[in-house]
Amino acid sequence: MFDHDDNNTGEEQPSKSQLKREAEALKKLGETITRFNHDQIDSLSLSEDLRDAVLTYQQIKQHGGRKRQLLYIAKLMRSADADAIQCAVDRVLNVSVQATATLHRLESMRDALIEQGDVALGEVLAHYPHADRQHLRQMMRSANHEIRANKPHRSARELFRYLRELDNETSNPE
Repeated sequence: MFDHDDNNTGEEQPSKSQLKREAEALKKLGETITRFNHDQIDSLSLSEDLRDAVLTYQQIKQHGGRKRQLLYIAKLMRSADADAIQCAVDRVLNVSVQATATLHRLESMRDALIEQGDVALGEVLAHYPHADRQHLRQMMRSANHEIRANKPHRSARELFRYLRELDNETSNPE
Protein backbone atom coordinates (compact mmCIF):
# COMPACT_ATOMS: atom_id res chain seq x y z
CA MET A 1 0.00 0.00 0.00
CA PHE A 2 2.32 2.75 1.23
CA ASP A 3 6.00 2.35 0.43
CA HIS A 4 8.16 4.29 2.86
CA ASP A 5 11.46 3.07 1.40
CA ASP A 6 11.87 5.65 -1.36
CA ASN A 7 15.67 5.78 -0.85
CA ASN A 8 16.24 2.02 -0.67
CA THR A 9 19.46 1.30 -2.61
CA GLY A 10 19.69 -2.35 -1.60
CA GLU A 11 22.28 -1.72 1.12
CA GLU A 12 21.37 -1.20 4.73
CA GLN A 13 22.94 1.80 6.39
CA PRO A 14 24.32 1.10 9.85
CA SER A 15 22.06 2.27 12.63
CA LYS A 16 22.96 5.24 14.76
CA SER A 17 23.55 2.87 17.68
CA GLN A 18 25.91 0.76 15.59
CA LEU A 19 27.88 3.85 14.57
CA LYS A 20 28.17 4.85 18.24
CA ARG A 21 29.37 1.35 19.19
CA GLU A 22 32.02 1.48 16.45
CA ALA A 23 33.15 4.94 17.55
CA GLU A 24 33.40 3.75 21.17
CA ALA A 25 35.41 0.70 20.07
CA LEU A 26 37.86 2.94 18.19
CA LYS A 27 38.15 5.18 21.25
CA LYS A 28 38.91 2.17 23.49
CA LEU A 29 41.47 0.88 20.99
CA GLY A 30 43.09 4.31 20.93
CA GLU A 31 43.12 4.37 24.73
CA THR A 32 44.84 0.99 24.77
CA ILE A 33 47.50 2.24 22.37
CA THR A 34 48.18 5.29 24.57
CA ARG A 35 49.35 2.96 27.37
CA PHE A 36 52.10 1.46 25.18
CA ASN A 37 55.73 2.54 25.33
CA HIS A 38 57.50 4.08 22.31
CA ASP A 39 58.86 0.76 21.01
CA GLN A 40 55.44 -0.87 21.17
CA ILE A 41 53.86 2.11 19.40
CA ASP A 42 56.49 1.94 16.66
CA SER A 43 55.76 -1.77 16.17
CA LEU A 44 52.12 -0.99 15.32
CA SER A 45 52.97 0.73 12.01
CA LEU A 46 50.54 3.59 12.57
CA SER A 47 50.23 6.56 10.24
CA GLU A 48 52.51 9.46 11.15
CA ASP A 49 49.56 11.62 12.25
CA LEU A 50 48.13 8.89 14.46
CA ARG A 51 51.53 8.08 15.97
CA ASP A 52 52.14 11.76 16.75
CA ALA A 53 48.66 12.08 18.28
CA VAL A 54 49.33 9.11 20.57
CA LEU A 55 52.71 10.48 21.65
CA THR A 56 51.13 13.90 22.26
CA TYR A 57 48.44 12.26 24.41
CA GLN A 58 51.15 10.72 26.58
CA GLN A 59 52.63 14.18 27.24
CA ILE A 60 49.32 15.82 28.20
CA LYS A 61 48.67 15.89 31.95
CA GLN A 62 45.27 17.61 32.21
CA HIS A 63 42.20 15.38 32.19
CA GLY A 64 40.23 17.54 29.76
CA GLY A 65 43.12 17.78 27.36
CA ARG A 66 43.66 14.03 27.43
CA LYS A 67 39.96 13.45 26.81
CA ARG A 68 39.98 15.74 23.75
CA GLN A 69 43.20 14.17 22.44
CA LEU A 70 41.68 10.70 22.82
CA LEU A 71 38.69 11.79 20.74
CA TYR A 72 41.12 13.11 18.12
CA ILE A 73 42.95 9.77 18.11
CA ALA A 74 39.62 7.97 17.58
CA LYS A 75 38.83 10.35 14.71
CA LEU A 76 42.18 9.59 13.05
CA MET A 77 41.58 5.88 13.52
CA ARG A 78 38.35 6.08 11.50
CA SER A 79 40.42 6.71 8.39
CA ALA A 80 43.00 4.05 9.31
CA ASP A 81 42.67 0.29 8.99
CA ALA A 82 41.28 -0.38 12.46
CA ASP A 83 41.28 -4.16 12.02
CA ALA A 84 45.01 -4.21 11.20
CA ILE A 85 45.72 -1.94 14.16
CA GLN A 86 43.64 -4.20 16.43
CA CYS A 87 45.59 -7.27 15.25
CA ALA A 88 48.91 -5.52 15.92
CA VAL A 89 47.70 -4.40 19.37
CA ASP A 90 46.60 -7.96 20.15
CA ARG A 91 50.06 -9.23 19.16
CA VAL A 92 51.75 -6.70 21.46
CA LEU A 93 49.41 -7.51 24.34
CA ASN A 94 49.84 -11.25 23.86
CA VAL A 95 53.63 -10.88 23.94
CA SER A 96 53.30 -8.92 27.19
CA VAL A 97 51.04 -11.56 28.71
CA GLN A 98 53.41 -14.35 27.69
CA ALA A 99 56.44 -12.49 29.08
CA THR A 100 54.65 -11.93 32.39
CA ALA A 101 53.62 -15.58 32.57
CA THR A 102 57.22 -16.65 31.90
CA LEU A 103 58.52 -14.39 34.67
CA HIS A 104 55.97 -15.78 37.14
CA ARG A 105 56.86 -19.35 36.16
CA LEU A 106 60.57 -18.65 36.66
CA GLU A 107 59.94 -16.93 40.00
CA SER A 108 57.99 -19.91 41.32
CA MET A 109 60.70 -22.24 40.01
CA ARG A 110 63.32 -20.20 41.89
CA ASP A 111 61.22 -20.20 45.06
CA ALA A 112 60.74 -23.95 44.81
CA LEU A 113 64.50 -24.46 44.42
CA ILE A 114 65.15 -22.42 47.55
CA GLU A 115 62.36 -23.98 49.65
CA GLN A 116 62.27 -27.60 48.44
CA GLY A 117 65.91 -28.17 47.56
CA ASP A 118 66.80 -31.38 45.68
CA VAL A 119 63.20 -32.30 44.85
CA ALA A 120 62.76 -29.08 42.88
CA LEU A 121 66.29 -29.38 41.51
CA GLY A 122 65.36 -32.67 39.84
CA GLU A 123 62.35 -31.02 38.20
CA VAL A 124 64.44 -28.07 36.98
CA LEU A 125 67.10 -30.38 35.57
CA ALA A 126 64.40 -32.41 33.81
CA HIS A 127 63.10 -29.20 32.24
CA TYR A 128 66.59 -27.79 31.49
CA PRO A 129 68.88 -30.81 30.99
CA HIS A 130 71.80 -28.59 29.95
CA ALA A 131 71.79 -26.72 33.29
CA ASP A 132 74.84 -26.84 35.54
CA ARG A 133 73.78 -28.88 38.59
CA GLN A 134 76.70 -27.73 40.75
CA HIS A 135 76.12 -24.07 39.95
CA LEU A 136 72.41 -24.39 40.76
CA ARG A 137 73.15 -26.13 44.08
CA GLN A 138 75.67 -23.45 45.05
CA MET A 139 73.19 -20.66 44.33
CA MET A 140 70.46 -22.54 46.25
CA ARG A 141 72.72 -22.91 49.31
CA SER A 142 73.76 -19.25 49.16
CA ALA A 143 70.14 -18.12 48.86
CA ASN A 144 69.10 -20.27 51.84
CA HIS A 145 72.01 -18.92 53.89
CA GLU A 146 71.07 -15.30 53.04
CA ILE A 147 67.42 -15.90 53.97
CA ARG A 148 68.34 -17.48 57.34
CA ALA A 149 70.82 -14.66 58.09
CA ASN A 150 68.31 -11.94 57.07
CA LYS A 151 70.74 -10.64 54.48
CA PRO A 152 69.75 -9.12 51.12
CA HIS A 153 68.59 -11.79 48.67
CA ARG A 154 71.44 -11.35 46.20
CA SER A 155 71.83 -15.08 45.51
CA ALA A 156 68.10 -15.50 44.91
CA ARG A 157 68.30 -12.78 42.26
CA GLU A 158 71.32 -14.52 40.69
CA LEU A 159 69.41 -17.79 40.71
CA PHE A 160 66.50 -16.12 38.94
CA ARG A 161 68.85 -14.63 36.33
CA TYR A 162 70.39 -18.04 35.72
CA LEU A 163 66.96 -19.63 35.30
CA ARG A 164 65.99 -16.88 32.85
CA GLU A 165 69.19 -17.53 30.85
CA LEU A 166 68.38 -21.25 30.77
CA ASP A 167 64.84 -20.49 29.62
CA ASN A 168 66.08 -18.14 26.88
CA GLU A 169 68.57 -20.75 25.66
CA THR A 170 65.82 -23.37 25.56
CA SER A 171 63.29 -21.17 23.79
CA ASN A 172 65.83 -19.63 21.36
CA PRO A 173 68.20 -22.44 20.34
CA GLU A 174 70.96 -21.26 18.03
